[in-house]
Amino acid sequence: MAYGIETKCIHLENKETTCDKSGAISFPIYQTATFAHPGVGNSTGYDYSRLQNPTREQLEKIVAALENGVDALAFSSGMAAISALMELFHPGDHLIVDADLYGGTVRLFDNISEKNGIEVTTIDCAAENVKKYIRDNTRAIYIETPTNPMMNVIDIKKMSEIAKKRGILLIVDNTFLSPYFQNPLDLGADIVVHSGTKYLGGHNDTLSGFLVTSRDDIAEKLRFIIKTTGAGLAPFDSWLILRGIKTLGIRMEKAQENAFKIVHWLEQQKEVKRVLYPGLQTHPGYEIMKKQSRGFGAMVTFEVASKEFAQNILKNVRLIQFAESLGGVETLITYPITQTHADVPKELLEKNGINERVLRLSVGIESANDLISEFERVFKEANELSVDLHINSVV
Repeated sequence: MAYGIETKCIHLENKETTCDKSGAISFPIYQTATFAHPGVGNSTGYDYSRLQNPTREQLEKIVAALENGVDALAFSSGMAAISALMELFHPGDHLIVDADLYGGTVRLFDNISEKNGIEVTTIDCAAENVKKYIRDNTRAIYIETPTNPMMNVIDIKKMSEIAKKRGILLIVDNTFLSPYFQNPLDLGADIVVHSGTKYLGGHNDTLSGFLVTSRDDIAEKLRFIIKTTGAGLAPFDSWLILRGIKTLGIRMEKAQENAFKIVHWLEQQKEVKRVLYPGLQTHPGYEIMKKQSRGFGAMVTFEVASKEFAQNILKNVRLIQFAESLGGVETLITYPITQTHADVPKELLEKNGINERVLRLSVGIESANDLISEFERVFKEANELSVDLHINSVV
């Protein structure tokens, strides 16, 4: 009998795949760099932790099961995973990438990938006709859905049909929804990317990244790349992510529940000019989300009336913390234009609608009433500060 996703977060379906025979409920941390061999030509299955380590292997099997992939590879960070992914491509290859991506991914494509001879065309994959940008040397389409931070929704199945017809890869960053709410491989993607630092880890205490694939040939290439470039996740960090995944389901459900309540509160505030959340029926991607996902997640982007109001919010939050990252148990608020997207070219920021009034919220699992009370206090203080500044400027 196949396990449900809540159970997969905690248990491997085939327990015989684990090397641990002690009966430990918490999988052990194999804190070793190398492994002894019984003799020439004999091996325990492990040689050197850069190649594989039992703790990392356990984590990779859990993540592969959650994404319904044939293999998952755990890296030292999300960017390490994407950097390794780009080693699949050669100088002269062409990629189509969505315009609204995490700023670190944009920085990698603009400054490292293009320097290495990979051509990148940036378009709005949610709105534009992707087919007309495909060339003879196009090798992949790279998307996030929902996008970061503007919460655009891209039809994964439709994108997969386009990619398969031309024999190119579809790569989907699934960080925002996690495998609990969305499985891009089931919709035809070839490779799924995760910043495991976020929802998979869930506690803002370690970095990690993942590549998951549905294809044995790609898995083989990625295994060669990870052992050659050496960015595999360390045993202790692997254990932290394993521990975090055990509560992935309940965290995602609670964070989403809180997100809906905060979104409805934000919609009622005169200082808020727009709220971007794909769980709203007014969101243009709502119907696609209902079709391809099991939930809407806990990431919310909203735009306020002025730069000063946005910065006053950031200055006065206490329970909600002004910090980069997302997906942890704590609610974090981020200023994309100076933080996550600081290295994105100005013209692309403007095209995507990322300005000094836009804030990104990663909703945690605190009491929703406490989070809303925090916003009520902060909005009140921001308004009072704005009034004082206006009076002083007139005087």
